[in-house]
Amino acid sequence: MDKNFRLGFIGVGNMGSAIVAGVLKNELLPPQNIVVTDIDKQRVASLHEQFGVIAADGIDELLGRVDAALYAAKPQDVPKIFPLLSMSPNQWLISIAAGVKTGTLEEYLPENTPVVRVMPSITASVGAGAAAICGGKHATDEHIGITQETFTSVGKAIVMEEKLLDAVTGLSGSGPAFVFLFIEALADAGVQVGLSRQDATVLAIQTALGASKMVEQTGEHPAILKNRE
Repeated sequence: MDKNFRLGFIGVGNMGSAIVAGVLKNELLPPQNIVVTDIDKQRVASLHEQFGVIAADGIDELLGRVDAALYAAKPQDVPKIFPLLSMSPNQWLISIAAGVKTGTLEEYLPENTPVVRVMPSITASVGAGAAAICGGKHATDEHIGITQETFTSVGKAIVMEEKLLDAVTGLSGSGPAFVFLFIEALADAGVQVGLSRQDATVLAIQTALGASKMVEQTGEHPAILKNRE
């Protein structure tokens, strides 16, 4: 990513803040090239104090300072916020608004504004996210590449067709909840046979981590590993 690129964040809740931290940790951009704004001014002030990013007083100020904006506020706020995005012809937008398609986003924006849509996962908050990326009709390979690099800073990011993003929502978007349930069940079973809650939880977490790493590092199908003695 060009170190002169300037990226703005509209909304810096858990996901937005995690992406800011990932971009800075991986030195994709210097803090002075990241601009943040949020309805919660304390969040903005906290990120400014912690990382040295630029705190904008609102959307207009943010757009006056950046090359692209990343929308990380609530999906239900899209109809309220997007009409306020007076973007210039050279600016473009990344959105993580779940369920809101690129075509819908493009209708709110100035004509021909490039849009890239991303479906991230909650695990991005610990640098282990799983994101799917698709470009709108005006997005170029460069826009998609910058977006992929941004989300790779907090995990893995795959480019795919937009029609597949609903499936991604079910798999990696909702998937962590099923893994949490599995870990909870393993730990509960350990407690039932005499382990302390603390020991059972540590062992359950490490079991899930270890199994995931084996699948990733060996490249073997889970069914093969499952049956290995």
